[in-house]
Amino acid sequence: MPALADRVAELTGADEATRVFHVEGGDICDAWSIMLRGGRHGLHRKVFAKTLTTSPPGFFAAEAAGLTLLAVTGTVAVPDVLAVEEDVLVLEWLEPGEATPAQAERLGRDLAALHGTRALSYGTPGRSAYIGSLPLPSPAAEITDPAQWPAFHAEYRLLPYLRQAVDGGGIEPADARDVELLCERLGEIAGPPQPPALIHGDLWSGNVHWSADGSRPYLIDPAAQGGHPETDLALLQLFGCPQLSRILRAYDEVRPGEGRAERVPLHQLHHLLVHAVLFGGGYGARCGAAARAALGQG
Repeated sequence: MPALADRVAELTGADEATRVFHVEGGDICDAWSIMLRGGRHGLHRKVFAKTLTTSPPGFFAAEAAGLTLLAVTGTVAVPDVLAVEEDVLVLEWLEPGEATPAQAERLGRDLAALHGTRALSYGTPGRSAYIGSLPLPSPAAEITDPAQWPAFHAEYRLLPYLRQAVDGGGIEPADARDVELLCERLGEIAGPPQPPALIHGDLWSGNVHWSADGSRPYLIDPAAQGGHPETDLALLQLFGCPQLSRILRAYDEVRPGEGRAERVPLHQLHHLLVHAVLFGGGYGARCGAAARAALGQG
């Protein structure tokens, strides 16, 4: 990809790109490691570039804004944003490492600190956001009343994706009805009122980057927004995460939560609905199962 490499060099102020390698692992974007030489960042520097030829409007700008939003809290580590345009995002390169106990405990504490950061509103009023490749709807006006979280979550995080899953054949009618029932009763099972907190928003285990030097983990690919802290914790558990028990213990030492474990299915449902829209398969059935579990029927 010589053209991309030259473009990244120009965007980052380097003299030239000397090496380009394709990076495996992304479902939506193509990813590349690019070695740069010269310019304002010094002799040699490796960067990470993501490209998407047919990106939705503001797709990479939304990711860059989310990374910046997390970074300015000073609570969690995220890669530096070096450049962003409509079809490319250039980030600091992070060497991958192993999930160590020390990093897991640091992640738990860092997440607890992040979730102690008050967001201006639930959602992302006035700012575009995406979950995977799907737009993340948000209220036009700020919603700040903790008592309104159940209504917000149903209207903006569950029902829009349920409708898409139904229209696309990604969920069976019986499972869809159970999700609708959960939305109707969400206020009964939501737990204690929670003011809008800043959350990562898409924190499945693949979006935790364990650092090579073992110092601390980084969070990547956020759908940063004002939401409920239990959503991030539930997503870590959705597909399994290394050192999960250590992460949760360290988190609980800072932010204990009564009844949190019983609400995990509720907070996984949004992500499962997104998967039902994007991938179909067995995700529709998992949506129904999560709704029933949250309602105490599973």
